[in-house]
Amino acid sequence: MWGKGEKGKVACSLCAHRCVISPGKTGICGVRRNEGGVLKAVSYGKVSSMGPDPIEKKPLYHFLPGSRAFSFGSIGCNFRCDYCQNHSISQEYSLRGLRDVEPEEVPGLAGSYSCQSVSWTYNEPTIWYEFTLDSSKLAKSSGLATSYVTNGYITEEALRELSPYLDAMNIDIKAFTEDFYRKRSKARLQPVLDTCVLARELGIFIELTYLVIPGQNDTADELKAFCKWVHDSLDPNVPVHFSRYHPDYKFSEAQATPIETLLMAHRTAKEAGLNFAYLGNVRHLDEENTYCPSCGELVVERLGFHVTKNFTKDGKCSQCGTDLNIVTQIE
Repeated sequence: MWGKGEKGKVACSLCAHRCVISPGKTGICGVRRNEGGVLKAVSYGKVSSMGPDPIEKKPLYHFLPGSRAFSFGSIGCNFRCDYCQNHSISQEYSLRGLRDVEPEEVPGLAGSYSCQSVSWTYNEPTIWYEFTLDSSKLAKSSGLATSYVTNGYITEEALRELSPYLDAMNIDIKAFTEDFYRKRSKARLQPVLDTCVLARELGIFIELTYLVIPGQNDTADELKAFCKWVHDSLDPNVPVHFSRYHPDYKFSEAQATPIETLLMAHRTAKEAGLNFAYLGNVRHLDEENTYCPSCGELVVERLGFHVTKNFTKDGKCSQCGTDLNIVTQIE
């Protein structure tokens, strides 16, 4: 995902920034470096965090519900979100203290914890592309599912190459205005929307997460526009998670998201015709649960990141047979 440029520069084509990198420098991600006219992925196999998680923690509520994913993260990010909720590794660029993991170790690590899938998460997996691609190929050949928890800034050519080895994505929609992306994340919205559409075309299962930040991306009009886009451009059955913000990193102007705002976002999604909307970073709310959009029956009950009751059958409502867009197994 790169080519040679003039005067020893290299052009990275991995994410939508498409950085042109001078010798000895890195791209915006901080981990793809021009070394002597060759683009090097310096974080390849460098792991900051790993371990088993409930798949619901990604969050993926409709993909292998109740199963466990073995999660891997490295360092760095191609966004500069000043409100980052995971800045200790996503905005960290030192390789010191990281564990070295070979792709061949990944299936065994997942299997040792009885995980059904591998998830690339914690920091932005796109900038870890070569390692996640190599490892996902081995994971798939071992019968494991794979997922990305991502900001969606991957280029079309990179996603097309990865897609045969990627089963699911949870894609963050940071806001639904270009102004927010430019100001708060130093990025653009449109490439993220394009990724959502392309991922579905490529057969990748997707869920979306929208972190609701008071005073920044939480107006009724913006949430309505976002939900309408999901309905019209993707599918009413795409699960959407509205997640609660807490003050962190460099942005302290906003307080934690009021529950009333999250409930408003949930109502907006329902009024826009979205069948599966959830609230995240909150506990003990009915909006964690899945209801059949046809008969109204409770089909999946959750407590935090755990499924406590599951009344589905082969991804369908056990009462009326409605397809709930739930993946219960992978090919």
